[in-house]
Amino acid sequence: MSHHVFRRAGVLAATVAATGLLGAGIASAHVTANVYGSQPAKGGYGAIFFRVPNEDAKLGTIKVEVDLKPDYGIGSVSTKPIPGWTAEVTKSPLSQPVTTASGTKITEAVTKVVWTAEPGTKIVNGQFQEFEISAGPLPSNVDQLEFPAIQTYEGGKVVDWNQPTPPSGEEPEHPAPTVKLAAAEASEHGGHAQTTAAGENAEAASSADNTARWLGGAGLVVGALGLGVGAGAVLRSRRPAAGKTEETK
Repeated sequence: MSHHVFRRAGVLAATVAATGLLGAGIASAHVTANVYGSQPAKGGYGAIFFRVPNEDAKLGTIKVEVDLKPDYGIGSVSTKPIPGWTAEVTKSPLSQPVTTASGTKITEAVTKVVWTAEPGTKIVNGQFQEFEISAGPLPSNVDQLEFPAIQTYEGGKVVDWNQPTPPSGEEPEHPAPTVKLAAAEASEHGGHAQTTAAGENAEAASSADNTARWLGGAGLVVGALGLGVGAGAVLRSRRPAAGKTEETK
């Protein structure tokens, strides 16, 4: 096979690889919801951040809106400060109260968070920004949270990220950001039981350690006494021998 054939094969492989990377870049240029570390648990509180890339080659992103479904009944949301951006949290009364896992009834829940760029600030092409919230209590009757989002560019261009992913799992063109929820954490009683058990185990270990130390000390005393007795016996055995030597002289 000639060098020309190898060269053509290499060029073709590089082209295919570049095309695949380009496709991956386009597919990943979505507004997504993410977490650092472990997934937030049902009924608890969690930190969630929205990663917003800029898809337009000429226009910058200047506003991001994230909707929280009233059915979730999330009563508290705080935002992480971002230089050059202002955040506004909107609460709305619920038509029907939502009861949390702890039994608290939520009559007013957070339904929207909006980040707006200050003059001179924007997300430009090839860059992204992360907008983080801490929210809770999270619903205990769903396996994942869905956050429809709106991305606004300079000049009024708007992109809605609000399409749910179908059961088939095929990603839509503008999927809504989602976050999976972990199983509910152990109750306070369970935590108390674990703490008590840990305390009892520590007590037992301490008691065993004290006993071991006492036995060790007693062993040292007995050993010392044994050495004393042995030394005395050696001395006594030497004295008669010394007397006999003098008589012989």
